[in-house]
Amino acid sequence: MGNYKELIVWQKSVDLVTEIYNVTTAFPKEELYGLTSQIRRSSISIPSNIAEGHSRRSTSDYLQFLKISRGSCAELETQLIISRNLNYLDLEKFQILFEKTSEISKMLNAVITKLQTP
Repeated sequence: MGNYKELIVWQKSVDLVTEIYNVTTAFPKEELYGLTSQIRRSSISIPSNIAEGHSRRSTSDYLQFLKISRGSCAELETQLIISRNLNYLDLEKFQILFEKTSEISKMLNAVITKLQTP
């Protein structure tokens, strides 16, 4: 199975977390324990669950953690939409982050499908 750090989906999701942290520093201070915290937790959940599932060395466990990561992508997309609606993100930054999250979700779908195929 190799090392999870070699997985492109893990690498891209770590890069996304870094970008999310940088962007959310500009969110209003009153959102620190609200939307800012939630967005950061959702984004961190993506690579963290990939790594944890991969380290379990069981295909069924790995699949479960990949599905959790995929769910975190959906959470993050929702939170990005809300952030855009509240004008915390400009349109360009929103589109970049949304597309990256969507790409990671598609990559997770591909890994899940491959692992489920006999």
